[in-house]
Amino acid sequence: MWIISSVALSGCKAVEDTNTQTSNQTAKSTSKKLTHDIMLFNFEDGKIPADVKIRNGKTTLTNKESAIDGKHSLLVEVNTKDNSKAGMALRPAKPYDWSMYEDFHLAFDLTNKGTESVQINLTMTDKSGGFYTRGLVVPVGETATYYAKMDGHDQQDPPWATKSEFNFASGFRSNPVTWQSDDRQVFSFWGNKRLDLSGITAISFGQSGLLSDRQFTIDNIRLRPNPEMDENFLAGLIDKFGQNAKVDYPSKIQSDEHLAEVTAAELASLKGEPMADRSRFHGWKNGPRYEATGYFRTQKVEGKWALIDPEGYLYFSTGIDIIRLSNSSTMTGYDFDQNLIPKRTKDMTVAEDDQPLNPAPVEARPTRFVANETRASVFNWLPDYDDELGNHFGYRRETQSGPLKHGETYSFYSANLERKYGETYPESYMDTWRSVTLRRMIDWGYTSLGNWSQQEYYGNNKIPFVAFADIIGDFGTLSSGFDFWHGVPDPYDPRFYVRSVAAAEHVAAQTNGTPWCMGVFMDNEQSFGRQGSDETRYGIVLNTLTRDAAKVHAKAAFTKILKAKYKNISNLNKAWNKNIASWDAFAKGIDAGINTPAQSKDYSDLTYQYGVKYFGTVNKALKSVLPNHLYLGSRLPKWGMPIEIIRAAAENSDIITYNLYEEGLAANEWDFLAEIDAPSLIGEFSFASSDQGHVHPGIVIAADQKDRGVKLKKYLHSIIDNPYFVGAHMFQYMDGPIAGRAYDGENYPTGIVSVTDVPYEHMVNAAKDVHQNLYQRRYGYLLNK
Repeated sequence: MWIISSVALSGCKAVEDTNTQTSNQTAKSTSKKLTHDIMLFNFEDGKIPADVKIRNGKTTLTNKESAIDGKHSLLVEVNTKDNSKAGMALRPAKPYDWSMYEDFHLAFDLTNKGTESVQINLTMTDKSGGFYTRGLVVPVGETATYYAKMDGHDQQDPPWATKSEFNFASGFRSNPVTWQSDDRQVFSFWGNKRLDLSGITAISFGQSGLLSDRQFTIDNIRLRPNPEMDENFLAGLIDKFGQNAKVDYPSKIQSDEHLAEVTAAELASLKGEPMADRSRFHGWKNGPRYEATGYFRTQKVEGKWALIDPEGYLYFSTGIDIIRLSNSSTMTGYDFDQNLIPKRTKDMTVAEDDQPLNPAPVEARPTRFVANETRASVFNWLPDYDDELGNHFGYRRETQSGPLKHGETYSFYSANLERKYGETYPESYMDTWRSVTLRRMIDWGYTSLGNWSQQEYYGNNKIPFVAFADIIGDFGTLSSGFDFWHGVPDPYDPRFYVRSVAAAEHVAAQTNGTPWCMGVFMDNEQSFGRQGSDETRYGIVLNTLTRDAAKVHAKAAFTKILKAKYKNISNLNKAWNKNIASWDAFAKGIDAGINTPAQSKDYSDLTYQYGVKYFGTVNKALKSVLPNHLYLGSRLPKWGMPIEIIRAAAENSDIITYNLYEEGLAANEWDFLAEIDAPSLIGEFSFASSDQGHVHPGIVIAADQKDRGVKLKKYLHSIIDNPYFVGAHMFQYMDGPIAGRAYDGENYPTGIVSVTDVPYEHMVNAAKDVHQNLYQRRYGYLLNK
């Protein structure tokens, strides 16, 4: 007999006999596969256990008529009046010990009797502080069982296990289901994929970024054994169109003929005519007119920030990102002799992730080999290079994560464009696609093309666009302690300005000074610091101070700033409670741990100075070659925007930009905008669902395509109604590949069109509804003045 420590809690019913007490050591030595269900909570005794904790809400027990099962279930109601973060958590007095079990999962029943779908972020925390967050959505009026694997299948197996499911080495952000059932697997988000099962301290069912109050009902929280794994759950997953071959749904393309029929019907409906109230540059023709400079600019109008188009009309920028093929390709599992692959050089101005398809050289193709059999088996069709659709292969010389560090790619989206539009001359389907895309964007009411649009769109002269450049090359970098994409630039390094100018010149050559360019993004989602403690918030400063000023420009600059403030090292030692021998010793590198409030204040000041130097350097470089165009900043991610960086960005950018993956501008989280008082823009947001065969719905989950449309409207309205925002761009135009994009494996169906380039009806209708009333909603009050 084996047991789970602390399972017999108030308000729970243990299915197995827990009378026999077994030590952790004995349990681990006799570890065995879980063979039957173990109930943690089913609320049948009519009491809410003390281990149930609530944040910003309340919990009540339902009656029998409202229960999911039995006499009672737990109703969780969360509110957003004071904070958008809420939820229910199970926090046992003594951590759960599940270390004696193998091959099992946590399951629970959920229903939603509210009026809106509710996303739940399931976070499990262990005694060492490690955590793993996964996501799910509960649709309105549906009841289902959800499960999160704890061991076996797609989790790392314990050392004594013999079977392993490669722990995401397949390249998927979240693997497909490994057994078939009516239950719903939760989706992998972030954190430690393998927790310490000997001490689970919390199971949290949380919500964040909510725009309105929600509820859900939960019952039968239990451990269950995993069914036998389908060893071929990945094999043949992707069909020739890039769709899920193992799932059917109403809008799925079934044949080339079916695709042709759908395409013809859409093309017949497109007009490509701007909405009646639009100016030439898609500003508000029916509204007041202001000074026209021939380029886009910003102005505060009656208390609200606004963009002014080149002709002087009020302009609000709505757009869609990634209208290009660069991120449409996925790793095939094949590779070539590396001696025949051209290498990247330090003087390149386009990052590998932003490159076009770039197929491997012809001379390398005879060396093609299977580099990852699991990955290669995912596809039930790939053409030969000399086949009609063989021109949609590509190559990535480096990746951030996934099944291979480099390798062959294929773009099913690009192949589908050729299937849809044909080829009357080399790549004529691309010209047709660009024409169709422009007609769509105008018909749907969008006022701009978002970030990372293909360069060929820059000369369209029908709808404004934004441009982008990575600042890459040979210059120093720093660490914030959380370098999500890469280390942050050292802007004090003179080479950083040189590379910033090179990036600006690259953009200038692409845009050719056109007034249709609304502005330019430089860099994306830099890891400037994390929310939470001072150590994570001021990570750039903390890590830089440990380095040698003789080798790191930022360290030399920080040393100079502090030396000017404190004069004598003894003054700094007193303020920081340190024992640093001299300024020379300080310059060589110190223990930078934070001891005092004064030290935290200095770290805050240095973080701000870093931000001023970074944004100021980039702005100067951009304006040196494009003086008339707006600098749109670097798109600060919600998870990495210390207030010091926000202030610096606002003071050294024309528009400060944020990437916000939540339901919209949630309560009390954006009060700082009034203090900053700068024109702002959302660079990325999205909603996705898994009802079209995708295995991961992304960060913000909708119940289905209809729910996506509802969420799109609410998000945009929250931005339009805010006086500081001048636009919002959705991520992205086409769905991410089911098998994950080549560079980092992201496989979210966040597009407004599918992999077959077919628009999602509910998303299109929602966009049209918002845009019909865009300017009246934003600036209608001016007509009454």
